[in-house]
Amino acid sequence: MAESDWDTVTVLRKKGSAAQAKSKQAVIAAQRKGEDVETTKKWAAGQNKQHLVTKNTAKLDRETEELHHERVTLEVGKVIQQGRQNKGLTQKDLATKINEKPQVIADYETGKAIPNNQVMGKIERAIGLKLRGKDIGLPVDAVTKTK
Repeated sequence: MAESDWDTVTVLRKKGSAAQAKSKQAVIAAQRKGEDVETTKKWAAGQNKQHLVTKNTAKLDRETEELHHERVTLEVGKVIQQGRQNKGLTQKDLATKINEKPQVIADYETGKAIPNNQVMGKIERAIGLKLRGKDIGLPVDAVTKTK
């Protein structure tokens, strides 16, 4: 047989893994030895809990009589529908014009939407009619001229 050329190989191993260093036993042992140990509690670590459902949110979702979301009135929905039709726009066209989904327009027209001032402002500018305040249904330019 041919002679083999053997090299010496040195394998270096760490004394403990990071998981072992983080275990409760390792922390307690380090504290007993008098070593400085820094521990921090991570909030919702490893979980996707950025948006927690609080007790009040759950109550609002159940919508009782005394605690409920305000909805857009049917009067506002009719004004949106009439203004949109006067401009010759479909719900989809209006939604595209204001950069919202068609379902948002449908919800506002049927009175199911929770009012959002930003969306209401976009719809007002698009159809040219006031949707907020006392002057609901009046042209936007007529309201601004009287003030």
